[in-house]
Order: sequence, then structure tokens, then C-alpha cells
Amino acid sequence: MKQPFEQVVAQHGPAVLRVCRVLLGSHDAEDAWSETFVAALRAYPDLPADANVEAWLVTIAHRKAIDVLRATGRRPLPVDELPETATDPGPPPPDDDLWAAVRALPAKQRQAVAYRYVAGLPYAEIAAILGGSTDAARRAAADGIKNLRTTYPGLLTEGARS
Repeated sequence: MKQPFEQVVAQHGPAVLRVCRVLLGSHDAEDAWSETFVAALRAYPDLPADANVEAWLVTIAHRKAIDVLRATGRRPLPVDELPETATDPGPPPPDDDLWAAVRALPAKQRQAVAYRYVAGLPYAEIAAILGGSTDAARRAAADGIKNLRTTYPGLLTEGARS
């Protein structure tokens, strides 16, 4: 027979908190500890009676600590001063004549060219967006590039993806 969850927390809580502190340090350990026991409370009814509860809780704590570490890595860090140099703005924008030529393409060709060569989507995803087959998406993009080569002589074929 399983013991009440309150007893599980009282018995194993200190060990789980130590694990969280080792993995995260004092600052984030209590949050991970709390998240561990919230998750454990939800799963406890399905835990087999003969399970190693401490090992189960430490495994949950380990996963919650990884979640906290990943979230910490995505948070912006405060700085005293902003850097004076601007960041790289990326590639220069294409000329207006090229975009006018792209806008003049038939709708499916324009969309296929944009999704493939601007957004970098694979043909299977383009087909799902446009509502056709992968071959139809590939054909629409190829026809769009062919039309652009005739209407826009400055189009570079180097670096185009197939």
C-alpha cells in the first residue's frame, strides 16, 4: 500500500531539494523543487506500489532542473550599457525591380518561389500550404524561376536551390 503523498514529500523532500541545489544553485532550486512535487503529485496515483519513490522523485527533479537550465539559457541578460556598434543588418535588400517581377508572377508561382527561395521551406511543406502535391509545388517554383529569368535578366542562378 502506498503512503500518503504528504508523507512522501516529508520523507524525500530534503533529498530532492539537495539534488536541485546541486544542479541549479540556491536561486532556482526551490522553483525546481516545487515543480518536481507538482508533477509528482499528478503522477503519484499511477505509480506502482513497489516503485522506488526516491529514485522516481530524483528523476523528476533532474528533468525539471534541465527545464530550468534551458529556460535560463533563453532569457536575456541585463547589461550596464548597450554596445555602440550596430549589429549586422543582414544581406542588403533585393532591388525593387526583382520584387516587381516576383509580384508579376501568377499566384501559385509567386507563392512557391517565395516559400522556397525566401523562406527556405522544403517542397513538402510548400505543397501542404498551397494544397497540392510535392511535385506540383516543385513545378510551380521551377516555372516561377523560369519566368523570372525571362522577365528579370539580372536574376542570378548561382545559389538557387532545386
